[in-house]
This record gives sequence, C-alpha cells and structure tokens, in this order.
Amino acid sequence: MFENQNIAFMVGLAFSIAASCNFPIIIISMYWSKLTTRGAMLGGWAGSLTAIVLMILGPTIWVKILGHATPIYPYEYPALFSMLVAFIGIWFFSITDNSEEGKQERDRFYAQFVRSQTGVGVSRSVSH
Repeated sequence: MFENQNIAFMVGLAFSIAASCNFPIIIISMYWSKLTTRGAMLGGWAGSLTAIVLMILGPTIWVKILGHATPIYPYEYPALFSMLVAFIGIWFFSITDNSEEGKQERDRFYAQFVRSQTGVGVSRSVSH
C-alpha cells in the first residue's frame, strides 16, 4: 500500500507519532510537579492514538492510498493537534489521580528537580 510513497514523508509521519507521545511527557515530567505515572501513560497513549487516527484520516492515507475523494482530516501531519491532546490528557489524568502512589510521586518531584538542575544530592557511582 505504501510502495509509491515518498520516504521522507513516511519518516515525517513516524516523527509525528513520536512527537505526539514523547515530547509532552518529557517536557511535563521535567517541569510540572503534579505529574503522575497514570497521567503520563494515559495522556501519552491519547496523543499517540490521536496522531495515528488523524494520519489515517488525512489526505495522504485516506485519499492517496485508500482512494477516497476527499480527506476527513485536512492536514498531512497531525502532530499539532495530537500533541495538544497529549498535553491535555496528561494534565487531566494527573490531576484526577488520587491514588497513594500518585501522591508519593508528587511528593518526590522537588528532590528530583533540584538534583536534575543542580546536581546537588547526586550520589557517586557504585560498583555492582
């Protein structure tokens, strides 16, 4: 099905999916103290699935490969909208996480943030 597609475009689609999931999680995990594992997982999956669905409904796959007359989603690259879904999903699922594990993750943020920004408190390497 993808035999006649431009390889550069195909690489762009792969980066759109990766950006929709990975970028929001990385940025939020570095700077937002209320992030939980539940929020990262569910928000990341929401962004990734949104990117895949929008890609299928876009002009390249929906029109050029599947042969429909017009695309349902008008843009070739879905990352702008799917990243927004990921950011909102991460935020929503993190703030609604009332589990004990989520509370512990929030409590550990500042110690990790200080270590990551300054190096203070980082232990020496150990032999295993």
